Amino acid sequence: MTRFGYTLMTEQSGPKDLVRYAVSAEERGFDFEVCSDHFSPWLTSQGHAPNAWAVLGAVAQATERVELCSYVTCPTMRYHPAVVAQQAATVQILADGRFTLGLGSGENLNEHIVTGAGWPNVRRRQAMLGEAIKIIRELLMGETVNLCGDHFQVDQARLWDLPEIPVALAVAVSGRNGVDRFATAADDLIAVQPDAELVHAWHTARQASGLDGGRVIGQLPVCWDPDRDAAVQRAHRQFRWFGGGWLVNSELPTPAAFAAATQFVTPQDVADAIPCGPDLDAIVEAVRAYSAAGFTDIALIQIGGETQEAFLAKAAEPLLAALRAAA
Repeated sequence: MTRFGYTLMTEQSGPKDLVRYAVSAEERGFDFEVCSDHFSPWLTSQGHAPNAWAVLGAVAQATERVELCSYVTCPTMRYHPAVVAQQAATVQILADGRFTLGLGSGENLNEHIVTGAGWPNVRRRQAMLGEAIKIIRELLMGETVNLCGDHFQVDQARLWDLPEIPVALAVAVSGRNGVDRFATAADDLIAVQPDAELVHAWHTARQASGLDGGRVIGQLPVCWDPDRDAAVQRAHRQFRWFGGGWLVNSELPTPAAFAAATQFVTPQDVADAIPCGPDLDAIVEAVRAYSAAGFTDIALIQIGGETQEAFLAKAAEPLLAALRAAA
């Protein structure tokens, strides 16, 4: 059965608001909530970037039922993998077993700012992620980790507070190379496009190793608003970066670079790619592509921090009913 989630988008809301939205989304019936983990917004018009792990800890305590997921954390540059393991274990305890650790190879925008070490090429980033996942997995299993690897050194690391329910690991993958590298290292797949071939390759690789297919988690933006023109303008102002695709978006270094790269994207371009306005059927149709591709979990991003309360109060429940009926 397809599950539907709500996105706690740290780029467009402050920490206290995010916790309030998380509680409201649970009350409205969402099955899970994902939280972005970035140091910077994509565009300055979004205007926020609180620490995701502080938010997740607060949300874990403020909610009771809804599952939680980091979407996604890069455990290679801004955070050391041992620190990510410690954060994940702590959130899992606070959430009473409702947390999944979503991991990815990161973006230049969010990683180079902190370390000043430059931005590795994609092959090196994937190698770093693979080594990081190994460290995280072993620490979450309660092992004392000693490693002098190609990318990380860990000396006598141990987690002293481990959850009773193990933390599931999900990994963001965009192509066959990622499937080959990570299908047996993680439990669940995160993908940014409704790519049925990618999902099939993931399941095939896991089945060949005697593993179950796991969850397939996706996300798509929507811009609900009673006024379609207002929705289109807001989506263009805050989310036109989305159309660049992952190969571009992972490389740009600053919000100014995203603004420059998307300066010729028109409001109509955005409206063609993102459901905008009051029509819930358009959102259902956009989600259908993910369901058809084999996604088990689909999270929605409501564009615009200032619209979250209205979206949750007026649109969330009828939208969830329509999505579940269609699924």
